[in-house]
Amino acid sequence: MPVDTQQIMEEAEKLGHLVAQHTAVERYKHAQKAVAEDPDASRLLADFERNLAKLDQQAQAGMPVTDAQRDQLEAMQSKIVSHIKVKALNMAQVEFVDLLRRITQTIQKPLSDTPAAPGSRPVGAP
Repeated sequence: MPVDTQQIMEEAEKLGHLVAQHTAVERYKHAQKAVAEDPDASRLLADFERNLAKLDQQAQAGMPVTDAQRDQLEAMQSKIVSHIKVKALNMAQVEFVDLLRRITQTIQKPLSDTPAAPGSRPVGAP
């Protein structure tokens, strides 16, 4: 029996509500909030992003990134990843992304199990 797009969207919305209740999502949101409310963590991340953007613009303008600039960026990165709240955010983000990856794989599994029509080739196949 064919399924229409609206049915799929309704089921996707139900799935979205279930995912939103998962502990990985709760931990990720909590960790995001903790970093956002911590002035030191927020400043470290903002400084790093600003510095990274500056170096990106510099590279796009054809000016090489110096060893001193690279060292400064690495030092900033080390400081960021050692911050306890940023570390917790990174761990929560990995867990959240892994959950989404597993959900996507589960959704795609029935699609890959569907036999191809005779004479059809996957997109991009010779």
